[in-house]
Amino acid sequence: MTQQVSQKKQQELQQQYEIYKNGLQQIASKIGDVETEAEEHSFKLTAGKATLTALVHRLVLDTLEPLPVDRKCFRMINGVLVERTVKDVVPALKTNSEGLKKVLEELMKQYRTKQGEMETWKKKHNIQGKLSLF
Repeated sequence: MTQQVSQKKQQELQQQYEIYKNGLQQIASKIGDVETEAEEHSFKLTAGKATLTALVHRLVLDTLEPLPVDRKCFRMINGVLVERTVKDVVPALKTNSEGLKKVLEELMKQYRTKQGEMETWKKKHNIQGKLSLF
């Protein structure tokens, strides 16, 4: 009887571990997607840390801002080159870059929170390393 209870408890722990692990993987996947998008907007992540160094299209913005607002320029949107004016492009670049930065910071915060919850749970249940039924 106690062996069944122990085995059931171990299965419950395994399931909870998988839930935490899958949650962390989903967030990490989203972070990867946003980082890829951010690279297109010239963001740079400092190695090993979640802090962002905003290079937010600096070269493009520095080039466009002194130009007349009615001058035409081209922008790549979803793989399609479209004609716009400087007046349209500069605010859009700034907005996109700021939005990506906020999303990435929020995802990193969620990841750290979920990771902390998992570590607390592992300590509470005295789990070290990877949990396995085998």
